[in-house]
Amino acid sequence: MNSIGFLMPQKLGFNESDVSEVSPCKRFVHYKKILGRGAFKDVYGGFDRVSNTEIAWCQICIEDENTMKSSSNEEKLCFEAVLLKSLNHKNIMKCFSYWVDKKNNTINLITELFSSGSLRYYRQRNGNIDAQTIKNWGRQILQGLQYLHEQNPRIIHRDLKGDNIFIDITTGEVKIGDFGLATFMQEGPLCTVVGTPEYMAPEYYDEEYNELVDIYAFGMCLLELATSEHPYSECTNPAQIFKKVTAGIQPLALGKVKDPEVKEIIEKCLVSASIRPSAVDLLNDPFFSSKNPMEIEMERDNEAQLNNSSLISTSDSALSVEQGMVQSPMAFTVDSISSLFAVGKQFQYSGSKNNLEKVLRASSSVYESSTSEVSMNSKVTFASSSGEVHGDPGFCISRLTLSGKTLEGE
Repeated sequence: MNSIGFLMPQKLGFNESDVSEVSPCKRFVHYKKILGRGAFKDVYGGFDRVSNTEIAWCQICIEDENTMKSSSNEEKLCFEAVLLKSLNHKNIMKCFSYWVDKKNNTINLITELFSSGSLRYYRQRNGNIDAQTIKNWGRQILQGLQYLHEQNPRIIHRDLKGDNIFIDITTGEVKIGDFGLATFMQEGPLCTVVGTPEYMAPEYYDEEYNELVDIYAFGMCLLELATSEHPYSECTNPAQIFKKVTAGIQPLALGKVKDPEVKEIIEKCLVSASIRPSAVDLLNDPFFSSKNPMEIEMERDNEAQLNNSSLISTSDSALSVEQGMVQSPMAFTVDSISSLFAVGKQFQYSGSKNNLEKVLRASSSVYESSTSEVSMNSKVTFASSSGEVHGDPGFCISRLTLSGKTLEGE
């Protein structure tokens, strides 16, 4: 699938009057404003009525006069949707739903919305990226690639580039998306030549390659981040790129990388496939495996916060809560809470008032408190039988709204 340059979305909120289209299940809506546009697809900002989160609604025309007339193309798009929905990793774009609209001749995908757009858009807007950020983002991309390459059968992205890697700058999360050219690695090498020329490894042109083509493309992504230049920007057409790549001539931008460690890791990605490292090899490389004191301290803080506030116990089970996933509801969700209330169960949250608010907001529940002064205490218990919200002395939440049910507190 052709890449899209995502525009920086404004805060969408949810306003029924702005709704342009509703999904068949009535759960998802999208607005009129287009966030991004490709050769045969548009991406709209939208809203998930169940989880109360903003989403991206990708709409692909399957009868566009330029591209999408054949049934094989439709099958490829459906394959992307099925594949994306089957993947579950923190560094892979989440797909929540998809469907084919025969009446309007479209395929629709509902995915996460990335507040900061693609890596290319971010780089164009902010200029060169420092070595520490390249290390952090690169590590996350490699973790996503490792996950893909360790599937059975292995999954090869085949179009990894800045346009297809997305970032949420508020959380620092980086995720791989756009699996339109992805494929499963069967026995023996692949031979279909697809991709974006600037990011295509030399073995593509020999028509025998494996998942290591993604590592080559990863190196080119790092090169773009480090220099703010497209790989082989000195070339004016794909034929010139082909000649240089097959001759083993590296892009001129490589000589402009200032940080020697960044340059070295890029060079490791661009070597011959026979000696090119895997995603696991690179993650074990000192460049990515070593962490500075600030990173270590942040991880400790996050772990401590998680240990302090991630356990919600019920009479039958325990629900784990992952902090920091503001756009992605985890185990502590509106549905899970509502189901507990529906069957009359009680559950207890252990943690501070601040962490409680974070958990509720991270789970996309609608949380309201008309009392601004709430003391930091250790426990609060939600009891469905009486509809009360209460806790230890000094801990008072006046209103809690969950899936339309308002519970009044003390």
